[in-house]
Amino acid sequence: MRRRSAFIVLLTAVLVGASATPAGAAPDTRKPYKYQFLQPGGQPRLTETVPVNVVFVGYEPDRKAFTGQLAKKYEPVVRSRLLYDVVEKLGITYTYDYHLTYADKAYENRFFGQLSRMAKPAPLTEYQTAYNAQPQRTRTVTNNHTIDAPSVEKWLALHPPSGVDTRRNTVFFVNWYGRPDFKFHVYTKTGEPDPDTGHDFGAETDSRKVIAWGGTTADDEETGLRSTRRVWFHDLSAGPEAWTANYDVTSADVDGDGEADYRMPPVWEYAPNGYRSPSALPGDLGRITRYVALNLLMTPSPLYPPELPTAEPPRTINLDSNTYEGWPGVDASARYQKPAYVVDELSELRWRNKFSYDSQDLPYDDRAEECYVGLLEDVSCYPGSGYPAFANLYLYNRENLARTQDDQGRVDYELPIFNYAVGPGVDTPGLGFADDDWVTGDQSYVFNFISPEVVARGYGLTTTQIHEVGHHLGMSHPHDGYDSETGVSYGPAGEFFYVWGGDENNTVMSYIDVNWDFSQFDRDNSDRWLTAVHWEAANRLAATVPGGTDLRAADALLGVAKLAFAKHDYRAAYALSEAAYYKVRDAATRAGVNPDSAATALKSEADAVRKAADTDSPHAFIDTLGPESPRSKP
Repeated sequence: MRRRSAFIVLLTAVLVGASATPAGAAPDTRKPYKYQFLQPGGQPRLTETVPVNVVFVGYEPDRKAFTGQLAKKYEPVVRSRLLYDVVEKLGITYTYDYHLTYADKAYENRFFGQLSRMAKPAPLTEYQTAYNAQPQRTRTVTNNHTIDAPSVEKWLALHPPSGVDTRRNTVFFVNWYGRPDFKFHVYTKTGEPDPDTGHDFGAETDSRKVIAWGGTTADDEETGLRSTRRVWFHDLSAGPEAWTANYDVTSADVDGDGEADYRMPPVWEYAPNGYRSPSALPGDLGRITRYVALNLLMTPSPLYPPELPTAEPPRTINLDSNTYEGWPGVDASARYQKPAYVVDELSELRWRNKFSYDSQDLPYDDRAEECYVGLLEDVSCYPGSGYPAFANLYLYNRENLARTQDDQGRVDYELPIFNYAVGPGVDTPGLGFADDDWVTGDQSYVFNFISPEVVARGYGLTTTQIHEVGHHLGMSHPHDGYDSETGVSYGPAGEFFYVWGGDENNTVMSYIDVNWDFSQFDRDNSDRWLTAVHWEAANRLAATVPGGTDLRAADALLGVAKLAFAKHDYRAAYALSEAAYYKVRDAATRAGVNPDSAATALKSEADAVRKAADTDSPHAFIDTLGPESPRSKP
């Protein structure tokens, strides 16, 4: 990394120096300068050949059947725009370069020996017991062991088979079953309780005993890998488990939505008399690779526009937290939110932004309560607006937004957060949601909910705020997303039910609730998207100013950003693209163009096109807590 960074610094200096006019010399105006990378008014042109290592440990699936499920390319889009029938690409194209490795006997003996040493005897989980109760099962889980998931991830990351570079995206498919040293097992992630309630979901809840894990960063406070790796492992010989409902080999429709649910059973159920034919296994592993590992973890599309709804990309972001105190006798904002914790986690994701946090209480008066209860009961508190009841909180807080905006002029962007604390017996619509503007698909406000019942389930406000602000900044759940080649949006239901497995990784954006950090995959993707954001902002602003040395310097910087991006140095690419944008901004200022006004005008033109689209789709991405979510399983 140091060598690459030094190379990029040197190359940047050479290119920028070459693009500048020598001191005291007049610019050459004989012919217009042809930019190589800056495209005034256009989109970025970022490309990356993404190495994808797939390592089979204990498997020998048919290569053709496995690869037949895989995609060749991916172009991320803004998913919230799809609700308005608008496909907005980021200007990024990934081309996948797959490397398949079949671990040899020596490696398998070494790895499974390590698993055996890590395994600790444990009672059967509730879901292993439920599996045993089904007459259709092909095996009986006779005992159980727990294995620490982060320890397995670390071992795989630091001890891959020869030729596998785990600094690049790597999927390990593990099958211990069939060996004489096999032990029934589940993986655990413990020791990171909710910071407000102290509830450790990983230790206390059977539904959080998993079959997959990965995505841990080098500097994770609890289980850091010490060096940057990009590993996710998936083990169908573990479990059976609750999260993907693969313990159920009886029901076709496990979530009760009237549609059969496709899920990957325990590996021993791929048998002539089992839940699924043995011939289906290679294709199922291919599906997991494409629709979980790649589309949801390693190269996903952002939920919301990562540039944020501002004229220019912001440097400073204020988290403006406002709590409606409707829980009698409880000061929820004081008891259940930890501002420093929220700022620390978000700063690790968007490391070039400076975050601050403000907190104030708002009156839970008759009107605030009317709109809140109306949302729960599907009654609009703005009946003449044409908006449905689900827009109640958005409309009410938009109407009263001025009372919360106390940092205008001091920060580039105030991010509005509204917390509703309600008393015993008052329902909540979920843990929270990050709403859009109901017009274009831009993000608007973040809503979080707390009550005695929510606290009893183990949640405060702090971790929900991190999760929902993560959505606002563009992060998706690792269980819903978009497939670029087919143009299909999907979530964990029906033919894609198995993608619940994406939650089993080290990100606060999952529902697994055993960690509160952003994963290495999250960091990579945020840096990639923000590289494109600043490149596009530079292009947009460049269309309003004449050429000159600053634009030539920006063009050179974008060239190096493109190179860094292609070399998988996403942090350098982001920083270089941002530097290019500020070169264009300098040019605009010197030319007498107001950058804010120019950017606002151009953004308004784009929004006008989006507003022409209409949709009856829901406009919020609510984070569920009730029976429809595996979060509610014991």
